[in-house]
Amino acid sequence: MSYAIIKTGGKQYRVTEGDILDVEKIDLPAGTFTTFSDVLMLSSEAGVALGSPFVANACVEAEVLDQWKDEKVIAFKFRRRKGYHRTVGHRRRLTKLKITGISKK
Repeated sequence: MSYAIIKTGGKQYRVTEGDILDVEKIDLPAGTFTTFSDVLMLSSEAGVALGSPFVANACVEAEVLDQWKDEKVIAFKFRRRKGYHRTVGHRRRLTKLKITGISKK
């Protein structure tokens, strides 16, 4: 079973072919394909390839399935005895990807 560790959106993900994962927003419409060349590690039947920082000539292909917004995250700031209350929140914008291939050229 081959897998790769890729970097996108400031985070690292362990992916195998056929995986569906949510990553930080990638500005592509649904139904398009993208390639990730920031492969940190590649494992296959032939062995393990580690990058410094990236594995040369390795790429991961993925299909964009959907663009969506995550649930709202509320942060409540409070300072006791000061009369300070503040509520802030946000909704992360995410992209749903399906990994279609892992290759090393």
